[in-house]
Amino acid sequence: MLQTLTERLFDDGDRAALDPLALFEEWFALAQEAEPNDPHAMAFASVDADGLPDVRMVLLNARDERGFAFFTNFESNKGEQLLAQPKGAMVMHWKSLRRQIRMRGPVEVVSPAEADAYFASRPKGSQIASSVSQQSRPLHARQTMIDQVEQRTAQLGEGGVTRPANWSGFRLVPTSIEFWKDGEFRLHDRVRFTRDAVGQPWTSQRLYP
Repeated sequence: MLQTLTERLFDDGDRAALDPLALFEEWFALAQEAEPNDPHAMAFASVDADGLPDVRMVLLNARDERGFAFFTNFESNKGEQLLAQPKGAMVMHWKSLRRQIRMRGPVEVVSPAEADAYFASRPKGSQIASSVSQQSRPLHARQTMIDQVEQRTAQLGEGGVTRPANWSGFRLVPTSIEFWKDGEFRLHDRVRFTRDAVGQPWTSQRLYP
């Protein structure tokens, strides 16, 4: 019987040839079926100018062999932090599956074409909200933001929304990917894949939980 990638992951004699990116896809497919809300939600950490970690929930909106991308306002706290120190870490936890995946590595800005394509795929209301939001800046009252959205909506009419220059995306390029699966009596399964640099082969190691 053919083993799943997950079965091979936790088989200490059959892990060496596994691709962690393919394994991610197997787990993510299960999460899309089992998780009741936002299976693509992830906690993403950056570091501020004082070296203090900063973490928040974002949505994984694009992924391929290069890495894992989300989109945001570059003038937000996370945008400014990642532009200044392009390194990050993320974790995706699926409570329904009792599994999580952690990643760390350098961060790069997505191409303008990628940002344009994702922005164009969003509902117009979300595009308008992104175009008026001064993300992470003080807001005197919620009504101020609502008034700005309504004004922008009226100005546009039936016209389209151009992606703001300060709205784009970041891609985490993992050099470490760790898979964790819940076990009875806290005897969890935990395997970490690492590589020295992008393009280098992955190595794996089982860890104590």
